[in-house]
Amino acid sequence: MVRLNPIITRSELVEATGLSQPTITRATAALLEAGLVQERTDLTRTRGRGRPTVPLEVADNKWILAGIAIGTSRTHIALFDTMGRTLREDDISTPVARLSESDFIEHIMAGVNRLTTGISRTLVSVGVTTSGNVDEDGLVWAANLGWEGVDIAARLRYQFNVPVVVSSAIPAILGSETQSADLNQTGKVLVLFADDSTGAALSTEAGVTQLVPLPRISSELLNLHDSASEDNVATQAVLDALAAREISASTLAEAATIAEDNETARGILDERAHLLASIAADLVTEHNPVTVVLAGSAFIDDPHAAKLFASSLRQHNTDAQLRLIPTHREIVRAIARAVALDPLLRVPLSLQPSTASVRS
Repeated sequence: MVRLNPIITRSELVEATGLSQPTITRATAALLEAGLVQERTDLTRTRGRGRPTVPLEVADNKWILAGIAIGTSRTHIALFDTMGRTLREDDISTPVARLSESDFIEHIMAGVNRLTTGISRTLVSVGVTTSGNVDEDGLVWAANLGWEGVDIAARLRYQFNVPVVVSSAIPAILGSETQSADLNQTGKVLVLFADDSTGAALSTEAGVTQLVPLPRISSELLNLHDSASEDNVATQAVLDALAAREISASTLAEAATIAEDNETARGILDERAHLLASIAADLVTEHNPVTVVLAGSAFIDDPHAAKLFASSLRQHNTDAQLRLIPTHREIVRAIARAVALDPLLRVPLSLQPSTASVRS
């Protein structure tokens, strides 16, 4: 709440959160001591009898929060301060499926070290998003990366000596939404991500949950017969279906261009949009979200897909609002920021800087 409001008082925090005055007093005292918030004595208010009211604001305490968004061929690394402002960012080439785990970690370490060079701040945490699924033990399972049970958190924790959070990119998209939302916004939000991998996540009052497995689907064009949909509507499945019909395309954008003059290609891309709408319809029926957020190349690189998806979804009699994240760049930046800020917002007092992690 302090982060979302430039200036706020303890009484306003009590009203906004529903927590008791003693609880707010203890919490703000701990945050003040940790240097995460500060008092604005210059804005002290006096209202009749009693102690003067001293507003609070987020403090710039010289911490660095790193966010790493791992893609199939490139990885986005960004550094943020405790107010969520981007300090530095970069994209590095990481063809993950062709790299060993050790080589990949070396690439990430080099990227973070380059960005932190010359910044007189302390690295206190690292957040990572990846495609596929992250199980309850923090192990990553991502077919497009060639990862089966990879413990990237342990490797990075050892290298940087700071807490490391690993999340699937899909719930991280929703995390970016909830981190900036007013606490009074309690409606459920569903995100459907379709790219090199496919998945969904739901945001409720209790938090963000990845929905696994997705509803089952069938399709003659994609050669699917009542199949689990996580991989079968991913981009590679579409490219494989095109190749089976002797239509060569190495990317979805290339396939969309071919489809402008090729009815077979257009039919396969349209079928994917219909299947994604069918998956979304089942999820909307089950979870009743207020908003459905669409993200990924399936809706961006194929210019006809989003409109076709929306039309198909409406046929299932859903009145959920649809919103499209329009660019891949926007998605990557949002999830890197969300996973970087996650530990700060959940467990801020646990982020005590280690001398081993100071970059200067």
